[in-house]
Amino acid sequence: MSNPDKSAVVVTRWWWVRHAPVRDDGGNIYGQKDIACDTSDREVFEAVAKILPRKAVWYSSNLKRTHQTEDAIWATGFPKPANMAPDAAFAEQNLGQWQGMNRAAFLASRPIGSHWFADIGEPAPGGESFMDLYQRVCGAIDRINLEQAGKDVIAVGHGGTIKAAVGLALGGQPEKGLAFDIDNCSVTRLDHFSSADRSSWRLPMVNQQPWIADARHAAMHQPAGPEVVPETKLA
Repeated sequence: MSNPDKSAVVVTRWWWVRHAPVRDDGGNIYGQKDIACDTSDREVFEAVAKILPRKAVWYSSNLKRTHQTEDAIWATGFPKPANMAPDAAFAEQNLGQWQGMNRAAFLASRPIGSHWFADIGEPAPGGESFMDLYQRVCGAIDRINLEQAGKDVIAVGHGGTIKAAVGLALGGQPEKGLAFDIDNCSVTRLDHFSSADRSSWRLPMVNQQPWIADARHAAMHQPAGPEVVPETKLA
Protein backbone atom coordinates (compact mmCIF):
# COMPACT_ATOMS: atom_id res chain seq x y z
CA MET A 1 0.00 0.00 0.00
CA SER A 2 1.46 3.34 -0.98
CA ASN A 3 2.05 6.09 1.53
CA PRO A 4 -0.66 8.72 0.87
CA ASP A 5 1.48 11.46 2.42
CA LYS A 6 4.51 10.89 0.19
CA SER A 7 3.02 12.79 -2.76
CA ALA A 8 2.62 15.85 -0.52
CA VAL A 9 6.39 16.21 -0.02
CA VAL A 10 7.88 19.03 -2.07
CA VAL A 11 11.61 18.95 -2.87
CA THR A 12 13.42 22.18 -3.78
CA ARG A 13 16.96 21.55 -4.97
CA TRP A 14 19.58 24.25 -4.35
CA TRP A 15 22.70 24.31 -6.52
CA TRP A 16 25.17 26.74 -4.96
CA VAL A 17 28.16 27.90 -7.03
CA ARG A 18 30.97 29.91 -5.46
CA HIS A 19 32.32 32.72 -7.65
CA ALA A 20 35.57 32.41 -9.61
CA PRO A 21 38.93 33.31 -8.01
CA VAL A 22 39.79 36.90 -7.15
CA ARG A 23 43.29 37.80 -8.36
CA ASP A 24 43.50 41.53 -7.67
CA ASP A 25 42.97 41.62 -3.90
CA GLY A 26 46.65 42.38 -3.22
CA GLY A 27 46.65 39.74 -0.49
CA ASN A 28 44.05 41.74 1.42
CA ILE A 29 40.67 40.90 2.94
CA TYR A 30 37.92 42.02 0.58
CA GLY A 31 34.58 40.88 2.07
CA GLN A 32 31.87 42.98 0.44
CA LYS A 33 34.26 45.07 -1.69
CA ASP A 34 32.96 44.86 -5.25
CA ILE A 35 36.08 43.31 -6.74
CA ALA A 36 36.33 41.42 -10.04
CA CYS A 37 37.18 37.73 -10.47
CA ASP A 38 39.13 35.68 -13.02
CA THR A 39 36.91 33.69 -15.40
CA SER A 40 39.59 32.88 -17.99
CA ASP A 41 39.68 29.09 -17.41
CA ARG A 42 36.88 28.06 -19.77
CA GLU A 43 37.32 24.33 -19.11
CA VAL A 44 36.38 24.85 -15.46
CA PHE A 45 33.11 26.51 -16.43
CA GLU A 46 32.38 23.85 -19.03
CA ALA A 47 32.77 21.23 -16.30
CA VAL A 48 30.49 23.17 -13.94
CA ALA A 49 27.89 23.64 -16.68
CA LYS A 50 27.72 19.88 -17.27
CA ILE A 51 26.41 19.17 -13.76
CA LEU A 52 23.96 22.06 -13.37
CA PRO A 53 20.27 21.59 -14.25
CA ARG A 54 19.14 23.29 -17.46
CA LYS A 55 15.68 24.20 -16.21
CA ALA A 56 16.32 26.23 -13.07
CA VAL A 57 15.68 29.61 -11.57
CA TRP A 58 18.83 31.68 -10.99
CA TYR A 59 19.88 33.93 -8.13
CA SER A 60 23.15 35.64 -7.28
CA SER A 61 24.51 38.17 -4.86
CA ASN A 62 24.61 41.84 -5.81
CA LEU A 63 28.43 41.76 -6.20
CA LYS A 64 29.89 41.69 -9.70
CA ARG A 65 32.13 38.66 -9.16
CA THR A 66 29.01 36.47 -8.99
CA HIS A 67 27.63 38.07 -12.17
CA GLN A 68 30.94 37.48 -13.97
CA THR A 69 30.84 33.84 -12.88
CA GLU A 70 27.31 33.43 -14.23
CA ASP A 71 28.36 34.99 -17.53
CA ALA A 72 31.24 32.52 -17.79
CA ILE A 73 28.87 29.58 -17.27
CA TRP A 74 26.43 30.90 -19.90
CA ALA A 75 29.33 31.52 -22.31
CA THR A 76 29.86 27.73 -22.51
CA GLY A 77 26.49 27.41 -24.23
CA PHE A 78 24.51 26.82 -21.06
CA PRO A 79 21.01 28.29 -21.54
CA LYS A 80 20.79 31.76 -20.04
CA PRO A 81 17.65 32.33 -17.97
CA ALA A 82 15.10 34.88 -19.14
CA ASN A 83 15.10 36.47 -15.69
CA MET A 84 17.94 36.95 -13.22
CA ALA A 85 17.47 37.95 -9.59
CA PRO A 86 20.46 39.55 -7.85
CA ASP A 87 19.84 39.51 -4.11
CA ALA A 88 21.93 41.49 -1.62
CA ALA A 89 20.99 38.92 1.04
CA PHE A 90 23.44 36.54 -0.67
CA ALA A 91 26.41 38.94 -0.56
CA GLU A 92 29.56 38.01 1.33
CA GLN A 93 29.92 39.09 4.97
CA ASN A 94 30.53 42.80 5.40
CA LEU A 95 33.92 42.73 7.12
CA GLY A 96 33.91 46.47 7.78
CA GLN A 97 37.26 47.92 8.79
CA TRP A 98 38.95 44.56 8.26
CA GLN A 99 38.43 44.95 4.51
CA GLY A 100 41.68 46.12 2.95
CA MET A 101 43.83 44.72 5.77
CA ASN A 102 46.60 42.27 4.90
CA ARG A 103 45.01 38.85 5.12
CA ALA A 104 48.02 36.91 6.43
CA ALA A 105 48.85 39.49 9.10
CA PHE A 106 45.22 39.65 10.23
CA LEU A 107 44.91 35.89 10.54
CA ALA A 108 48.19 35.69 12.44
CA SER A 109 46.62 37.96 15.04
CA ARG A 110 43.57 35.71 15.52
CA PRO A 111 43.23 32.55 17.65
CA ILE A 112 44.71 29.44 16.08
CA GLY A 113 42.21 26.93 14.71
CA SER A 114 39.49 29.36 13.70
CA HIS A 115 37.40 28.44 10.67
CA TRP A 116 36.53 32.07 9.94
CA PHE A 117 37.73 35.59 10.54
CA ALA A 118 36.18 35.76 14.02
CA ASP A 119 33.80 33.95 16.33
CA ILE A 120 30.36 33.76 14.74
CA GLY A 121 28.91 36.38 17.09
CA GLU A 122 31.77 38.89 16.81
CA PRO A 123 31.03 41.69 14.34
CA ALA A 124 33.79 43.28 12.31
CA PRO A 125 34.19 46.94 13.31
CA GLY A 126 31.75 48.85 11.12
CA GLY A 127 30.50 45.59 9.60
CA GLU A 128 28.72 42.33 10.34
CA SER A 129 29.26 39.20 12.37
CA PHE A 130 28.97 35.81 10.70
CA MET A 131 25.65 35.38 12.54
CA ASP A 132 24.40 38.54 10.79
CA LEU A 133 25.36 36.95 7.48
CA TYR A 134 23.81 33.62 8.50
CA GLN A 135 20.48 35.19 9.45
CA ARG A 136 20.10 37.22 6.26
CA VAL A 137 21.04 34.21 4.10
CA CYS A 138 18.59 31.96 5.97
CA GLY A 139 15.83 34.54 5.58
CA ALA A 140 16.36 34.66 1.81
CA ILE A 141 16.49 30.85 1.54
CA ASP A 142 13.23 30.50 3.48
CA ARG A 143 11.56 33.05 1.21
CA ILE A 144 12.78 31.39 -2.00
CA ASN A 145 11.80 27.92 -0.74
CA LEU A 146 8.22 29.24 -0.63
CA GLU A 147 8.35 31.19 -3.90
CA GLN A 148 10.15 28.49 -5.93
CA ALA A 149 8.92 25.35 -4.18
CA GLY A 150 9.63 22.16 -6.10
CA LYS A 151 12.11 23.76 -8.53
CA ASP A 152 15.84 23.67 -9.11
CA VAL A 153 17.47 26.85 -7.78
CA ILE A 154 20.96 27.85 -8.95
CA ALA A 155 22.49 30.44 -6.63
CA VAL A 156 25.91 31.97 -7.35
CA GLY A 157 27.37 33.26 -4.11
CA HIS A 158 30.42 33.50 -1.87
CA GLY A 159 32.37 31.32 0.52
CA GLY A 160 30.64 32.73 3.59
CA THR A 161 27.22 32.67 1.95
CA ILE A 162 27.47 29.00 1.03
CA LYS A 163 28.92 28.04 4.43
CA ALA A 164 25.86 29.72 5.99
CA ALA A 165 23.55 27.68 3.73
CA VAL A 166 25.36 24.48 4.71
CA GLY A 167 24.98 25.40 8.39
CA LEU A 168 21.24 25.82 7.87
CA ALA A 169 21.01 22.45 6.12
CA LEU A 170 22.85 20.83 9.04
CA GLY A 171 19.93 21.69 11.28
CA GLY A 172 20.68 25.32 11.99
CA GLN A 173 24.30 24.92 13.12
CA PRO A 174 26.27 27.82 11.58
CA GLU A 175 29.52 26.82 13.30
CA LYS A 176 29.33 23.38 11.65
CA GLY A 177 28.88 25.02 8.25
CA LEU A 178 32.08 26.99 8.76
CA ALA A 179 34.07 23.76 9.02
CA PHE A 180 33.50 22.99 5.32
CA ASP A 181 35.83 24.12 2.53
CA ILE A 182 34.06 25.92 -0.31
CA ASP A 183 36.38 26.31 -3.29
CA ASN A 184 36.01 28.79 -6.12
CA CYS A 185 33.59 27.60 -8.81
CA SER A 186 32.66 24.56 -6.71
CA VAL A 187 29.09 23.27 -6.69
CA THR A 188 27.23 22.49 -3.47
CA ARG A 189 23.79 20.90 -3.65
CA LEU A 190 21.35 21.14 -0.75
CA ASP A 191 17.86 19.64 -1.08
CA HIS A 192 14.98 21.06 0.95
CA PHE A 193 12.03 18.75 1.75
CA SER A 194 8.75 20.22 2.94
CA SER A 195 5.30 18.90 3.74
CA ALA A 196 2.27 20.24 5.54
CA ASP A 197 3.73 19.56 8.98
CA ARG A 198 7.52 19.49 8.70
CA SER A 199 10.61 20.38 6.69
CA SER A 200 14.13 18.98 6.48
CA TRP A 201 17.33 19.13 4.42
CA ARG A 202 19.59 16.63 2.69
CA LEU A 203 23.17 17.36 1.55
CA PRO A 204 23.83 15.35 -1.64
CA MET A 205 27.16 17.07 -2.32
CA VAL A 206 29.33 19.82 -0.88
CA ASN A 207 32.28 21.50 -2.62
CA GLN A 208 32.02 19.35 -5.75
CA GLN A 209 34.78 20.26 -8.23
CA PRO A 210 34.16 18.46 -11.53
CA TRP A 211 37.47 19.70 -12.99
CA ILE A 212 39.67 18.62 -10.07
CA ALA A 213 41.25 15.57 -11.72
CA ASP A 214 43.26 17.85 -14.01
CA ALA A 215 46.20 19.52 -12.24
CA ARG A 216 46.14 22.38 -14.77
CA HIS A 217 43.24 23.89 -12.84
CA ALA A 218 44.88 23.86 -9.40
CA ALA A 219 44.80 27.66 -9.31
CA MET A 220 41.04 27.48 -8.71
CA HIS A 221 41.70 26.90 -5.01
CA GLN A 222 41.66 30.03 -2.90
CA PRO A 223 40.75 30.17 0.79
CA ALA A 224 37.18 31.01 1.77
CA GLY A 225 38.08 32.30 5.20
CA PRO A 226 41.13 31.46 7.31
CA GLU A 227 41.82 28.02 5.92
CA VAL A 228 45.15 26.39 6.70
CA VAL A 229 47.09 25.71 3.50
CA PRO A 230 49.46 22.77 4.04
CA GLU A 231 53.11 23.30 3.21
CA THR A 232 54.49 21.23 0.34
CA LYS A 233 57.85 19.55 0.76
CA LEU A 234 60.35 19.69 -2.04
CA ALA A 235 61.72 16.36 -3.20
